[in-house]
Amino acid sequence: WFIVQSVQWTLILTALGLVGGGIAGFFLALARVSPAAWLRIAAGTYIQIVQGIPVLMILFLSFYGLSLLGYQLPPIVAAGISMTIYVSGYFGEIWRGSIQAVPKPQWEGSASLAMTRAQQFRYVILPQALRLSLPSTVGFAVQVVKNTSIASLIGFVELARAGQLINNSTFQPFRVFMVVAALYFAICYPLSRLSRRMERKLHARSGH
Repeated sequence: WFIVQSVQWTLILTALGLVGGGIAGFFLALARVSPAAWLRIAAGTYIQIVQGIPVLMILFLSFYGLSLLGYQLPPIVAAGISMTIYVSGYFGEIWRGSIQAVPKPQWEGSASLAMTRAQQFRYVILPQALRLSLPSTVGFAVQVVKNTSIASLIGFVELARAGQLINNSTFQPFRVFMVVAALYFAICYPLSRLSRRMERKLHARSGH
């Protein structure tokens, strides 16, 4: 039961990462397609750094690195910040690709209607980019759920950490971690199915 209860913390940490990373990733995607070269370069550099560093290193820098500077963050805060940074780097690139995948005539048509760039994005580009990005976004959410397990390394009791604690007291690793694996599967499998279903629908519409 303790393991089952810990699922809520895995979901909370996942939600923190997806919401925080989604907000930051949205602005990163806009910066990546901005007419301003310095914004494109800054956003691109940030994304390359985040994608080039294991999320575990981001977590250690958030928890142990900041503590050396006098900022002792609670594990849930450090883990939430780390997942936000990690997710933002990938969402920014996924959504940048989706924005640039919108056919060029859509940009030209909206420009011919004397729309401002903000109006182009709001009424024409972003609605189409959102549809294009959904399969990849949902698919990446599966990776976020699984990567929350690294928070166990700084003492945050989510699903993986709960399994470790129970195993330390029962010495039944096969039984305990089979339950942990089953719970991860119960969370991730529906998301994986949803992602594949969205992708098939998107390809079917594109083909049509």
